[in-house]
Amino acid sequence: MFPLHEMQSQREIVLTCYSCSQLKKKKRNESYPEKQHLYKKLNYKIKENLKMDEIGEQEAARCDTKAQLIARGCEMDNIISPQNTITIEKKDPLSTSFDQEEPVQLSPQKINLILRPGLPTTFSVSFRRVEGYPVDLYYLMDLSYSMKDDLANVQGLGKELFEALNKITKHAQIGFGAFVDKTVLPYTNTNKEKLQNPCDGNDQQCQAAFGYRHVLSMTSSENEYKEKVAKQSISGNLDSPEGSLDAMMQAAVCGDKVGWRNSSTRLIVLATDAGFHMAGDGKLAGILEPNDEQCHMENSLYTKSSDMDYPSVGQLAMQLEKNNIQPIFAVTKTVENVYKQLSSMIPKSEVGVLSSDSKNVVELIVNAYSRLSSKVTVTHDNLPDNVRVFYTPICDNSIKGNIRGVCENVLVGKKISFNVTVTADSCMENKAFIIRPLGIKDTLTVTLSTNCKCQCNDPVESSSHCTENGRGRVNCGICKCNEGYVGQFCECDRGGKDERSLRASCQRQNGTECEGQGDCVCGRCLCHTSESGKSYHGDYCECDDDHCEKFQNQLCGGNGKCNCGKCECNPGYDGSACHCKKSEESCLTINNTVCYGRGTCKCNRCECKEGYQRPLCQTCPSCPDPCQTKLNCIECLGFDSGPFKKNCSLACSKSLHHEMVDSIPKSSNECHQKDSQGCWINFKLDQLVGEDNYNALIQKQRDCPEPPSVIAIIGGSIASVALIGIILLMLIKLLLYMKDLKEFRKFENEKKKSKWAEVRCFYYYC
Repeated sequence: MFPLHEMQSQREIVLTCYSCSQLKKKKRNESYPEKQHLYKKLNYKIKENLKMDEIGEQEAARCDTKAQLIARGCEMDNIISPQNTITIEKKDPLSTSFDQEEPVQLSPQKINLILRPGLPTTFSVSFRRVEGYPVDLYYLMDLSYSMKDDLANVQGLGKELFEALNKITKHAQIGFGAFVDKTVLPYTNTNKEKLQNPCDGNDQQCQAAFGYRHVLSMTSSENEYKEKVAKQSISGNLDSPEGSLDAMMQAAVCGDKVGWRNSSTRLIVLATDAGFHMAGDGKLAGILEPNDEQCHMENSLYTKSSDMDYPSVGQLAMQLEKNNIQPIFAVTKTVENVYKQLSSMIPKSEVGVLSSDSKNVVELIVNAYSRLSSKVTVTHDNLPDNVRVFYTPICDNSIKGNIRGVCENVLVGKKISFNVTVTADSCMENKAFIIRPLGIKDTLTVTLSTNCKCQCNDPVESSSHCTENGRGRVNCGICKCNEGYVGQFCECDRGGKDERSLRASCQRQNGTECEGQGDCVCGRCLCHTSESGKSYHGDYCECDDDHCEKFQNQLCGGNGKCNCGKCECNPGYDGSACHCKKSEESCLTINNTVCYGRGTCKCNRCECKEGYQRPLCQTCPSCPDPCQTKLNCIECLGFDSGPFKKNCSLACSKSLHHEMVDSIPKSSNECHQKDSQGCWINFKLDQLVGEDNYNALIQKQRDCPEPPSVIAIIGGSIASVALIGIILLMLIKLLLYMKDLKEFRKFENEKKKSKWAEVRCFYYYC
């Protein structure tokens, strides 16, 4: 058994068993030197006729056209040319109308192919649209503030929407969902008040910010639809693009919550006036975890909106196709081009332009559904490697293209068909793939195997031409070697290391042969033994069982075994070094909680939230002083005053449980704070389980300063004014006295001068 050579399908490729055994019979009784000569001659003949370059390559060289093989001397009895085989295992007839049972719209349903590599085969697939096929429509609406007028109109469109769908089928159902965007910066204002009321102004109908909310599961009740949608109100966010892809992904993968039926045409109508965020945009908010394409809905809300990035367009397209969902993008004119580009990347999708207030949405949905349902696109899933599939539509309005078969304007009840051509380029066994119409549940399962076995008779007598030492036997004209030998004539002992071509197959990208931990023997690595006595393993001896992570100086912590550099842990243990005991014993507190609700238990140890300290996350030295942070709540709960007086129960009741007492017992966590009225409040805080959860003992009596005496203030004021007046008068009197004294001294000086003048005149007879 060996692989066929890959050659172009237009050539007539055949598999031949070269008649080496006939040459062998002639030299069976020859002496050893003569055998040596004949072996060389035989080897030369094979190389010459089959154009071989190296020993060991005869398998590929034996494939050629029938004419070339005959010219080389191969007899017709030894030429094998296997043909393709098609077996239809299930072919239920096509249905004409929906009758509450599973209708059949695609036939056949199961085909088994046995192909010859390189030789294509073609079979036909039929399709017919069933009249009255059920429709599930999920209306997914943008509830950002700019869609306020649209919401008012959509709330009144229930009757028209049901009437339009009932004209298409009697088995119609409608669901409803809403979205805005992730409730983190920079997409949404994270101020606590803004999260509760993100709309500008005092809009009483504005609901709290959210990412995606499932409002109504699939229902055929018009009243239920009106009741649920009527309760919806507008919300808001900061930036223009919305979380549309987040919402569509959850609506697609949460089938049990949305209520998609197994047999129905599934439609998602996305109504919005803005663009969309996609994978990578979450980095703006520090969200690095990729979207995992799983359902994360609790209480009808998408719980991973703020933890997981937006999905990529490719992820969304794959999930929509996988779940047979066809999106209709009902968008405003401003973003029409954006969604047309998105639609080009999502098969079976349509784009329609909404009016400014969404009044034309029913007409838009009906037209889009008509285009989607009348366009039949057949394609495949899970195609195995080295398999090619091409489609040829047999219909009036076909679109050329080999990868998919497309027929447009297909009427209800009209039968169309597609010719499907399958080619396998290599050998394979029991591979399967699915052929399906996009958006339709019906499938065709194709099971594929290839005919790679040499259908020839081996010689009855033993042959020794597979080397003189009998290292193999003849199988379909070639040597099948015994264990330990390879090569055209089993001439290669695995201890030889001379062949460059064999060495190349022992090297990985870094070029090191067998990673330096083994020997290359005839194209395969024979691994050495490690220092511990264990063998290296792997195709390139790249694995060993000695270099796994250690814990407490033990390999894999003594709780697992090392395999190719990674620990495989024993039951009850986890972690990269099997060092984690799967237990919460060391994380339990005296009140039987885990880490006091302020951390998570990993490896039987508490991993505390920021600020809290191990071992049990009980204290937080770096956290703000609760005596100050809880003062406003203490004041409003205990004395009905302070900033939180008007909304005390809403702001404080969830995080603070209080009790009024006559006196506070002395302790280290006693608080003595001044309130908004200048009074001193004595209280004691004990933190309960969780981050922001306290029990408070509040002393009933506050220490407030005595009010000032009005009489004393007035009397003091009058006395002060009088005293100031007296002081001023005394100052004025002092200034006048100083002035008079100065004048008097001046007068005295003048008087003395006049007496001296009289005495002088007496002596000189003046």
